[in-house]
Amino acid sequence: MTEQKIDVAERPGGLARAKQGVLGAALPRIEGPLKVTGAATYAYERAPDDVLYAAIVGAPAGAGTVTSIDAAAAAALPGVLAVIHDDPRIPSGESNSSAMASAGTSRIYHYGQPVAIVVAETQAVARFAASLVRVRVDTTDGRFDMDAQPVQTDHKLGFLPAIDKGDVDAAMADAAVTIDATYTTPVHFPAALEPHATTVWWDGDVLTLRSSNQVIGAARNTIAKAMKLPPERVRVLAPFVGGGFGGKTGVGAEVVMAGIAAEKLGRPVKVVLPRQQLAYVAHHRSATTQRIRLGADSDGRITAIAHEGVAAQNDDAPFLEPIPFGTIPLYAGEHRRFRTDLVRVDLPPTGAVRAPGEAIGTFAIECAMDELAEATGLDPIELRRRNEPDVDPTTGKRFSTRRMLDCYDEGARRFGWPASLPAPGSVREGEWLIGIGMAASLRSNFTVEAAAAVTLGADGRATVRCDMTDIGTGTYTILAQTAAEVLGLDPSQVVVELGDTDLPKTAGSGGSFGAGSACSAVVLACEDILAELARRMNAAPEELELQNGCVTARDQRQVPIADLVRGEPIEGKGKSSPGAQAKRNSQASHGAHFCEVAVNAVTGETRVRRMLGVFDIGRVLNRKTAENQVVGGVVWGISYALGEAGVVDTRSGRFVNPDFGEYHVAVSADVPHIECHFIEEIDDAANPVGAKGVGELGISGAGAAVVNAIYNATGVRVRDMPVTLDTLLAGLPMV
Repeated sequence: MTEQKIDVAERPGGLARAKQGVLGAALPRIEGPLKVTGAATYAYERAPDDVLYAAIVGAPAGAGTVTSIDAAAAAALPGVLAVIHDDPRIPSGESNSSAMASAGTSRIYHYGQPVAIVVAETQAVARFAASLVRVRVDTTDGRFDMDAQPVQTDHKLGFLPAIDKGDVDAAMADAAVTIDATYTTPVHFPAALEPHATTVWWDGDVLTLRSSNQVIGAARNTIAKAMKLPPERVRVLAPFVGGGFGGKTGVGAEVVMAGIAAEKLGRPVKVVLPRQQLAYVAHHRSATTQRIRLGADSDGRITAIAHEGVAAQNDDAPFLEPIPFGTIPLYAGEHRRFRTDLVRVDLPPTGAVRAPGEAIGTFAIECAMDELAEATGLDPIELRRRNEPDVDPTTGKRFSTRRMLDCYDEGARRFGWPASLPAPGSVREGEWLIGIGMAASLRSNFTVEAAAAVTLGADGRATVRCDMTDIGTGTYTILAQTAAEVLGLDPSQVVVELGDTDLPKTAGSGGSFGAGSACSAVVLACEDILAELARRMNAAPEELELQNGCVTARDQRQVPIADLVRGEPIEGKGKSSPGAQAKRNSQASHGAHFCEVAVNAVTGETRVRRMLGVFDIGRVLNRKTAENQVVGGVVWGISYALGEAGVVDTRSGRFVNPDFGEYHVAVSADVPHIECHFIEEIDDAANPVGAKGVGELGISGAGAAVVNAIYNATGVRVRDMPVTLDTLLAGLPMV
């Protein structure tokens, strides 16, 4: 049994010769019956016997130092077993900040920061006891208002360095047409349906956790470090995750605290964060201020493009929202400037949430492009066509594949985009103002290291194993389809085991890199099996065809796969990692959104009537799950445009609306029928399966298309998201 490592540019022969025809098919999710019947096991379910329940105590102030914790009243409550607050391993925040290194600190970085854990026989007792714990604080003045803090331009946060190419200021001064506008976006919460929950127990000397987490390999390492255990003594299970949206890429302090409690009490412990507490213990997306400058000649060709933003972070976290990430390769223009500056605040950590960078950066750049289109007298699509680059305009690298123009053309055809855009505010249906808008979509593509093992059993069935997670994205199904395609099997003959750190390691779910990376590892593992089958057929691997459970050699000999296994399973291992092609090419998924809205001229109510998108995502691994992902992203885009906004009380550092009662996400009544179409071109430079990221592509640009349609309907240009009734009413035309 060998392990392959291959440059992602080299497309494995097994997939190139595949004949089964199941990869890309719109197959239903293989784990679907488990979910709809309640048999799928989530993090807070089916705990070991004798389980205890935990509740987290948070800091009652937004800045200062904890001076004492009085747990006497809580500890005296019947059913309470422990109140733990003096263990030096208690972290100050979550693991995708530096907070785990701040364990044992008395400093308060934000309101609600975990400072103690209460463990009791029931959940109700634990939560009530937590309310009795008195945390005394020496408070200091907090930095709760992002706009009031000094902006730091010289910082080391984030992965996206500042880019300054040419002379933007001079090019703007010389441009025939210019746009210089500022846009803002608010705090966004991940808002996954399944709350952050963990069940912890000791299995012998192994700390075992069933946790709602997107990246369990990294979680194991974080937990082991915090608990001062070797990683091999920590096992993390996450077979089913009820949504993550970036908020579950790290390990929350409550997970480590539950581990400490299970260790001290010698019994399993469950912990789940109530929705209001989740806003403080899990990270959120920073509010942003973004300045867009565009300079163009009289024909609308961009000569200068600058996307400069400001995002917030507390003193205990290294992440910084990469605001201009999607803008960098999007449009041509010789003179270019992109940067994200920093303000420090005493708020919970900011982190990756639903397409970090692109989701909110596209609001600014795509609205500004529509403003430029109006200023130059061009149709919005035509302006974008004129500024479509031949190569990456910042790096000069060639694109691996880029079908953006086809997305514009096909989207316009399917949507019915008119030859001439109606003037803003000119189309009415009674008291409703009707408008249309569009926006480009881009999500940078990544391939990361991933390993997988595939076993071909004596019965001719295959088993795929890796520690990938399925957060509702269809991972189980596409991995089964990938193995079935290469091995010539029906997908029902493939079993997929995921969500266990004892399995081969992947980078988990996040950043839209999971599908392409994990499927590539599965293809490579299947190559091992193909090589062994070829040896048993006395043929070369390239001489074989596998279809419908049979192996056919070039000389037309055909043998059932089960007969070739001969009673002893054949095992293969594969490992995929980015290679030279990833460095030589600029890679991204692309698309175009089209939207129609109706805005009530009396009330300012906005209704999205139609949304349609066309997308370039490389190979479509499963048409149904890919459409699900894009449609879900578009729903988030509508949600961003019309409702979502976390509000900070700048006096206390508390969130005014930390739950679904007041944090308004899009619901069914807000969402019309959404059409999703793909222009498929296999991207061999991306990874061995030729697939590019899809999970976050649908979000990027969708909200901007809605905002642009609102402008076309009303003539009111809103630059501060979301577009709510009060932002429209004053500018609406008289009925």
